[in-house]
Amino acid sequence: MKKFIATLLLITLPVLSASAHYLWIETNGTGALGRTQEVRVHYGEYTYGVIEKVEGEAFPLVSKFTLWVIAPDGTKTQLSTEAKEDHYLASFTPSQKGVYTIALNNNEIDVIDYTQYDFGIFKTHYHSTAKVQVGTDGDTKTVNPNGIVIKQLESDGEGIKLQVLYKGESIAKNELKVYVSDLWSKTLYTDDNGEVSFALPWNTKYIVETTTKEEIPGTYNGEDYEFIWHCATYYIKP
Repeated sequence: MKKFIATLLLITLPVLSASAHYLWIETNGTGALGRTQEVRVHYGEYTYGVIEKVEGEAFPLVSKFTLWVIAPDGTKTQLSTEAKEDHYLASFTPSQKGVYTIALNNNEIDVIDYTQYDFGIFKTHYHSTAKVQVGTDGDTKTVNPNGIVIKQLESDGEGIKLQVLYKGESIAKNELKVYVSDLWSKTLYTDDNGEVSFALPWNTKYIVETTTKEEIPGTYNGEDYEFIWHCATYYIKP
């Protein structure tokens, strides 16, 4: 049944399924001082098992991203990436105890016309983050003042707590989806402080996604758009 549903979605939504794609980061959730930490950037739909090839048709359209690591003291360092078959690979070596934030940003994506699907003409802005804890815990950093970002708050020992911010301000009642492989997902909504909490019952990867629309028209690369579709993802591996 799961395979049938996935096939049906791909058949009935051949173009819109591409809009459901997202960029995400994968890395180990814990690191060690002086030990190389690998970071991978993927594009696709994790819960459907769709991981695009770097040299395929889809990934090149969103490949103009920048990737950073923010150290516990706030130092921000851009990471260079190497193209692999189905991801871009980067690395860094922790030198401080605390929480490192990996942040990807891509605000250089061409305008898309989806008026035939009643979605309009829009520009996409992707932002992805992940946490690497080296010893002591803490909040992740936010480095997306012009868009949406998912922030992980310091653990209180009861599951995971995230906060969604848009242009530096928390967003209340914003939809947030938690994806696990094999078509499993859960929809949550942020509270008045833009926060949401949930348990991690399985020892597996979790991809969190949230979006918002900036209803301001503009022009990008000579193409007019009606709004900006902001998409943020957050990677968790307990």
